Amino acid sequence: MNEIDRLIEGYWRWLRDKTITKTTGAWTEITTPYLDRHNDYIQIYARKNDDKFLITDGGETILDLEQSGCSLEKSPKRQAILRTILNGFGVHENDGELQITATSDNFSLRKHNFVQALLSVQDMFMLATPTVESIFLEDIAEWLDEQDIRYTPNVKFAGKTGFDHQFDFVIPKSRKAPERILRAINNPNRGSAQNLIMGWLDTRESRHAAGHTDSVLFAFLNDDTKAVSGNVVDAFENYGITPIKWSDRDEFRERLAA
Repeated sequence: MNEIDRLIEGYWRWLRDKTITKTTGAWTEITTPYLDRHNDYIQIYARKNDDKFLITDGGETILDLEQSGCSLEKSPKRQAILRTILNGFGVHENDGELQITATSDNFSLRKHNFVQALLSVQDMFMLATPTVESIFLEDIAEWLDEQDIRYTPNVKFAGKTGFDHQFDFVIPKSRKAPERILRAINNPNRGSAQNLIMGWLDTRESRHAAGHTDSVLFAFLNDDTKAVSGNVVDAFENYGITPIKWSDRDEFRERLAA
């Protein structure tokens, strides 16, 4: 077993060990080891309906956004972003609750996708900040276009575990540079760094198996409203991920345009 295999195996063992369940009546509360933007563990709820399972957040994710000033009701742009995120993970909204259905065979995969969707939706909190004049993803796409950097947006890769991981842009391989995968992080912190690192370890293994042995990942970090912690930068670099602070983006133009 190589180092990557050991890291991935250790990660999924850690997920199993740190996940706590509590059943009350027909519902089972699942406390995951993933952290929300308040540094609390994300909790979701599951109930069996006939031969399927319903997984829900109990309406907590969207309610938290609304209470934090990120109103969705009066913003078609934010509603469109929400729909794009949910569709990408197979999640739907029902009266403010985010939900997904699963079977016994795909429960782990659907639960994983659901938690990743919740994390992505929570990242929309950054849109509530008045000083943010445009969406971070749009800023990155506009900058890539201005620099004449070719890319494919919104790409999903299956990891070695079989779980899907979504990335924001992919710059194809050229004669001068390998395949470059880009991920935007609106709110760089311990939780978002941890999630991306583990997702990348899983994805990198599958990309290597598909023949993309030199694929590299760049993480765009939004430092418009607050400085990025040195611990976050160090964590990415320790796992071979190149962090790009938004304020330093021009320094990486040649590496991305090659």
